[in-house]
Amino acid sequence: MFVPVTPKGASKPIAPYVHGSKASGEPLYVAGTLAISAEGESLHVGDIKAQTRYVIEQILAVVEAAGGKPTDIAYNMIMLKQRSDYAAFNEVYAEFFGAAPPARYCIICELVRDEFLVEIASIAHI
Repeated sequence: MFVPVTPKGASKPIAPYVHGSKASGEPLYVAGTLAISAEGESLHVGDIKAQTRYVIEQILAVVEAAGGKPTDIAYNMIMLKQRSDYAAFNEVYAEFFGAAPPARYCIICELVRDEFLVEIASIAHI
């Protein structure tokens, strides 16, 4: 579980996140997660919302397998392929983290396959 940390006079977040997260418990590091099937096939090609939803669900499955819950995620590192996907990504992201979003960063970069639009790595404290 984490406690949001917002310093006095901090800017209003422009997306679902907090400025800082103070976490207790043992850390769990979730590897960069992509929209890829168990067989290694790319999923939801061309659909940022479906890829985002799939990636977050896979991260939550790892957290839950370690005995945690979604609110144990304290930090997300987000990589998007295209700036134009930012708003649609945040729409889905807020469905999962809107009420108590963790700290995060988001960069625009190339990913390991052309068809991947989003990758997220997470840190949870369980």
